[in-house]
Amino acid sequence: MEKHPSYPALAAIIPKYPRAAGGLFQAYNDILYSQQWVDVGVVDLPECGRGAIKGRKRDTETTLYVVPCSLAETVSFSWLQTAFKLLAEPEEIYLAVTSEDASIVYYKISLGIVKPPV
Repeated sequence: MEKHPSYPALAAIIPKYPRAAGGLFQAYNDILYSQQWVDVGVVDLPECGRGAIKGRKRDTETTLYVVPCSLAETVSFSWLQTAFKLLAEPEEIYLAVTSEDASIVYYKISLGIVKPPV
């Protein structure tokens, strides 16, 4: 992992949260290289015990947040509330659920009840 080109951007967070390091590394590389977001960075979420990813989809101005977690982890409502609070309460965050086979599923989590677009 340390020899990968994206490691320097993650180097401050990965040693702090070794249990969440794999998910962060996997989601960061997916966002940066596969989905080709711009202005990608890492945000420390100490109360959640992990880092999050912030960035923008190409041709957009909205900053989005991705919080990675493992498929084996239990995610609670209070954990999600803490993540929202630490990220300055964006309208939504994406929960990146990673697995050992390198697949990622993104869930869009919104604050409160949100009516689907028509």
